[in-house]
Parts: sequence; C-alpha cells; structure tokens
Amino acid sequence: MGRVMAAGFGVLCVMAIAAGGPGSVVNAQAPAGQAKPPALTSAQAKALKNPAAADAASIAAGRATFAKYCRACHGPTGLGDGPAAAAIKDVKPSNLADATWDHGSTDGEIFNTIHAGIGPKFAMAAFQGRIPDAQIWNLVNFVKTLSKTAK
Repeated sequence: MGRVMAAGFGVLCVMAIAAGGPGSVVNAQAPAGQAKPPALTSAQAKALKNPAAADAASIAAGRATFAKYCRACHGPTGLGDGPAAAAIKDVKPSNLADATWDHGSTDGEIFNTIHAGIGPKFAMAAFQGRIPDAQIWNLVNFVKTLSKTAK
C-alpha cells in the first residue's frame, strides 16, 4: 500500500510540474490533512519570476500583509526587533534591512522563504495556505524596499 501511495504522489508531482511549469509546484495547495509540497531548491527559487509589478499598489498591499503577519517578529522596519522576537530562544528573526540576506535576495528566493518557511526546525513557519500566493508576491515587493541590497 505504501508503494502505491508513493507512486501516486510521484505521478501527481510530475503532473503538477507538467501542467504549469516549475512555478506550479509552489502554487500547489495540499488538501487538508496532507503534507504540503517541500521548499524549492535554491536554483528553482531563483528561477521564479514575480508576477506582481513592484508598483505603489503592490508595495502598499505588501506593507499591509507585513504588518499583519511579519511585524511581530521582524519589527516595524524589518530590523528583527519586533515584540515577539524576545520570546524566541534559539534563533532571532532576520534583519531584513541589512546587507546580508541569508536565505537569498531574489524575488523567487524571498517568496520561497515566506511560502515554505525556514527549515529544518522551522524557526520561521511556512505561510503557504495562510497567505495567498498573490499576497506573498506583494509582500516580496514590500520586503525588498526595506533593504537597498535586495536584487
């Protein structure tokens, strides 16, 4: 039975990739109670193209999403100094305004980090299924405004 399920999952993954290209795996939503697709590799993430133009409307929408989901840990200006940051013991939230982006600075890498979280212990939870992909792309556009070094 386990092999049949694994084979079925493999076929499903191949079909998802064939149906929509490399970005389709990122946009796949797992049914309730099933595991979510894994994070993309670095190369796959870098290859993702942001469908949201980095215009004023997108950045404003991203700012609102940041305020709702990110500000508690990353702080109002992205310095990693939000009120919830003090309660985190092992890892501190990333400073999004500095020159060092440990998880990549391209739109696709930032999207993947927000979408899939930061493993292996998931110090930053995955937001897949909690924030729609379109809002994550707007969030990417806003986060990039916090740092002059983002590409």
